[in-house]
Amino acid sequence: MRLSAMLLGVIPAAPLVSAALCLVVKNVRVAKLSTLATALLAFAASLAVASDVTRHVGGVLLPGWIGVNALAALILVLQGFVGLTAAAYSWGYIPHLAPGDPARQRRYFLNLNLFQASLFVVPLLLQPVLTWVAIELTTVLSIFLVSFANTREALEAAWKYAVITIMGATVAAFGIFLLLWGLTRNHVTVQTWSALIRTAPHMPAGVVALAFVLILIGFGAKVGLVPMHTWLPDAHSQAPTPVCALLSGVEVSTVLYVILRLWPVFTAVPGLSPQSWALVVGLVSVGTAAFLLLQVHDYKRLFAFSTVEHMGMLLLCLGLGPLGALACVYQLTTHGLTKSLAFYGSGSVLLATGTRTIGDVRGLLRSAPVAAAALFVGALAIAGAPPFAVFLSELTIFRAAATAQDYLVLALLLVFLAIAFLGILRRTGGMIFGHPTHGPVRLPRSVAAAMLVGIVPVVVLGIYLPLPLYHLLGMAAATLR
Repeated sequence: MRLSAMLLGVIPAAPLVSAALCLVVKNVRVAKLSTLATALLAFAASLAVASDVTRHVGGVLLPGWIGVNALAALILVLQGFVGLTAAAYSWGYIPHLAPGDPARQRRYFLNLNLFQASLFVVPLLLQPVLTWVAIELTTVLSIFLVSFANTREALEAAWKYAVITIMGATVAAFGIFLLLWGLTRNHVTVQTWSALIRTAPHMPAGVVALAFVLILIGFGAKVGLVPMHTWLPDAHSQAPTPVCALLSGVEVSTVLYVILRLWPVFTAVPGLSPQSWALVVGLVSVGTAAFLLLQVHDYKRLFAFSTVEHMGMLLLCLGLGPLGALACVYQLTTHGLTKSLAFYGSGSVLLATGTRTIGDVRGLLRSAPVAAAALFVGALAIAGAPPFAVFLSELTIFRAAATAQDYLVLALLLVFLAIAFLGILRRTGGMIFGHPTHGPVRLPRSVAAAMLVGIVPVVVLGIYLPLPLYHLLGMAAATLR
């Protein structure tokens, strides 16, 4: 067994060890230290696994149960990096949310570690049913984090999040059961991703078509696709900032990962044409989110609607042929890194001003320059401005649309992205410049450090794509075809 295969067990086990320490040791400093240390360990292990996958295609810990391919390895790296920065950000951020209450702070770190562990489990599982269970576990564990503020608004957001996403998962479960029925009808007893892909051409087309619709609707609700997106801005405006980074940066992408794993199943059935569905639903999500960005008044909701926009783009890519598959995994990567940074910037603004209302914040560049810099870079980067990572991944999407000769899709996408770009910069520009509305504020050092670490890949990947990452992206894209 290769070392990377053994590390697959280490990745989810690391936050579970930290969660146990948070539960047993009644000391908030131990909770902080263990959370940061195990997050670093999990990220290092995910990098080692991804590096090995680029050389050996995949890794298996338990055949038929636990293993990774290139796409799963890419998701693990994103989860590990955002989890590490979220742990560092939480160190100085959470004491401001629960001042003088170490027990409540410790519960936060306990729930954060459990949530992180549940995220790690999803890409490690080789059976769709178990993956569905793990996806539901991420929802259940994150509910406690969304409602952490314990206000009426936070509890309402958590309730809406739970109801919509759990109902969506129930719909998706029927779709998965239909696919598994198709396996048994063809006398296949191994219920894995690869078995589904091999058997798909022999399944009844109507059964696979119905499964596709159910899974797209069900998991689309958890991803935040329009019109099932309404929970997302509420949850992301109320959750603590590090939780927002995990929800928007990796949880929705982790759910989308399940659709991506099933994509070769749907495309293998003659006459189904899932690409057309992807283009329509993706464009509707991008366009709706773009116009919503023009009228939002809460800067955390601003970045939440941006997530709806980007999830629509990711789905749209699946309808753009082979280059669209590469654009999808590329955009998945850059969005996860950039959206977490955008939320870190918005969280630092909340620390500095105490308000989420855009109109009440002016002159951050003078009163809180570190927060202003993080917000400015995060806003520019997630809007798709050069020289940041999302700019290059969006160029790849445009190339994919042009190569596929989907010129109407390309034109609409350009218009929607231009509207979204103007909406984001118009809202955040007034917050950064002008006469300060709040006095000078110094942010906690861990918050500033987490934002500095988060900026590095957003900038570096905007000017240079390392060869190992390029190979991993290419291999991940190949799994979608």
